[in-house]
Amino acid sequence: MTMKLDKVLYTASTHTTGGREGAGKSSDGAIDVKLSSPGSGKPGTNPEQLFGIGYSACFIGAMKLAGGRLGIKVPDDLSVDASVSLGKTEGDVAYALAVKLAITLPGLDAAQKQQLVDGAHQTCPYSNATRGNIEVEFSIL
Repeated sequence: MTMKLDKVLYTASTHTTGGREGAGKSSDGAIDVKLSSPGSGKPGTNPEQLFGIGYSACFIGAMKLAGGRLGIKVPDDLSVDASVSLGKTEGDVAYALAVKLAITLPGLDAAQKQQLVDGAHQTCPYSNATRGNIEVEFSIL
């Protein structure tokens, strides 16, 4: 089932040229990056790194939202380390991604941490976009 937006809150606009060996920039000038293929050793970032940063930042915001709803004070020094893997699917037919999020929530007990992660995973737009499409694994530290 495709999720549809009832109300648009924000639209990001970007322009990319040259694919993985090109460049990308946002319409507001906040991002202007050179791109390079993963593992090439060439200067620049790659789409997998950008996806990891985006998912992590969004997931932190979703945990803060969940904390407010659940009455759990989310620690200021929380962090998310993302590993985004690019690989081939069964039979080498197509490329796919897999994501691992390592979530650090110092000062909370295991039940509170799990509640925040579960709540965030239900509201985070990245989680909603990836659910059922790619592997997403959480480790809670």
